[in-house]
Amino acid sequence: MKRLQAEHLIGIRDLPTSDIEIIMEWAAHFKEIINRPIKKVPTLRDITIANVFFENSTRTRLSFELAQKRLSADVVNFSAASSSVKKGETLIDTVNNILAMKVDMVVIRHSEPGAARFLSEHVKSKVINAGDGTHEHPTQALLDAFSLQERLGDLVGKKIAIVGDITHSRVAISNIHCLIKLGAKVKVCGPTTLIPKYIKSMGVEVSHDLQETLVWCDAVNMLRIQLERQTDAHFPSLRDYALRFQLNKERLSTLNKELVILHPGPINRGVEITTEVADSEQSVILDQVENGVAVRMAVIFLLAQQMHRN
Repeated sequence: MKRLQAEHLIGIRDLPTSDIEIIMEWAAHFKEIINRPIKKVPTLRDITIANVFFENSTRTRLSFELAQKRLSADVVNFSAASSSVKKGETLIDTVNNILAMKVDMVVIRHSEPGAARFLSEHVKSKVINAGDGTHEHPTQALLDAFSLQERLGDLVGKKIAIVGDITHSRVAISNIHCLIKLGAKVKVCGPTTLIPKYIKSMGVEVSHDLQETLVWCDAVNMLRIQLERQTDAHFPSLRDYALRFQLNKERLSTLNKELVILHPGPINRGVEITTEVADSEQSVILDQVENGVAVRMAVIFLLAQQMHRN
């Protein structure tokens, strides 16, 4: 069996391309399993996993929890909103208390960039980053790439656009790293105020014209405006943003091709994308949700195999 080189899943930037390919192979295997009448396998009956979320999350936490239960792992859910964190307990204290309960793996989401890496360096447990600040969200990038491969095949030379709030998006950063490692060409598109100056150094093109970007690409990943992460006004209004950057039927009707349309969720319907487009046959948004469980099963399974090896 092929094994991962990485000891943890902290981000895509430092993840070998061979590891991405192994995860994709196993994700395909687990997707077949979760579409069987009996969706559960006894693979990780001796593994205990803690989901440690210092930021609110519904979709990602539920996806991880379902993946863990499909693998028959024991699951402990921890929410900072109802924990001693509010009383001043540190990240390391919190997780060490959890590990004292003999937890084998920690899935962590935190508002501070680097929290997952810090954790991996200080605890004897496998660590999976479920999102750290505006830094990375590796499993989202993996499931997005997996969803693209299902529709487009090999991504080498494919043109993928990422549209929206790039500056505040850990999804965008992880996607860029992942797509480039898989050989795709990437273009980001959005208002000047929402595209960081350093982004070209990551090997991507930049556009501020959505129509030009749609003509160029084979697939488009529409990001939401992350108002909760913004401290200043980056555009006049949501209406102004929608006029310039909303993906709608009118824009798509001018193209002589069918794009693959992604969205990491949650969707601001009527802002970055219309309901008609989000629910269309070109959209793989619901496939992304299903693939998220399969990809996270693959990551958890592969890291657990290292524990058995060690």
